[in-house]
This record gives sequence, C-alpha cells and structure tokens, in this order.
Amino acid sequence: MKLFPRLAGLSLPALALAALSCSSVSAQDPGIVTPIVVDTAVPIIVNAVKPKPTGLAKFDGFVMNANIAQITVRAKGNDLTIQTFTLSQEAATKMQQTIDKGGFQYGDKVTVLYDPGSLKAVKIKGRPSKSL
Repeated sequence: MKLFPRLAGLSLPALALAALSCSSVSAQDPGIVTPIVVDTAVPIIVNAVKPKPTGLAKFDGFVMNANIAQITVRAKGNDLTIQTFTLSQEAATKMQQTIDKGGFQYGDKVTVLYDPGSLKAVKIKGRPSKSL
C-alpha cells in the first residue's frame, strides 16, 4: 500500500519538470500567402503526322478472291479482318490483263491502294502466283 504514494511522489516532480520545459504551441501562420501561378506547358511534338499526298489508304493482305469487278483480301496481321474492294476503271483494266496471264490465286500477297470514302481500289501491287 505504501508503494502507490511513493510512486506518485516521485513522478510528480518529473511531470512538473516536463511541463515547464515544453514550449508553447502556436498555429503555423505563413504570413503572406502568394498564389502559385501554373504555366500551361506547350505540348512537345515528337513526330508530326504528315498527310498522304495522294489521299489513298493502304491495305496489306492475302488474296481470297479476285475477278475483274472486285478483289477480296484478308488482312496480313489479323485473320479475321476481310475487306472487299470494288475496282476502279484503271484497276479493272490491269486486273483483266493479270487474269489473262493466270490471275491472282488464293493466298497471294498483295497491297491494295484504295479510296477510303468509297472503298474503290485504285491500284493493286503484288505478284500473282503461277497458274496451274
């Protein structure tokens, strides 16, 4: 029973010493607050996109079917993308010449230059395989 008053008596001076040695707490006031001005950065152009001078789009793929009116091509990287292009007058003339020599066979690699608005093939690049 004498232990409690003894502990209280020893801890009281330590508590008083701790209270006197602490500094007073005050709110931190920066004084004058200056607004932060953020400049909008100009975007950095790494590589400008140049429009194609001909206005034609390009489709690389493999021939599925070709005749003098249209050509059906499967995309090179994606087997599920199949596109059918109608041939322009110039392309139909060249296709007729190609068909006379044997024509495009299934699986021939071609590049079709076409008008994106009408999906009309203007030029077909590729070598037809030998006819059977």
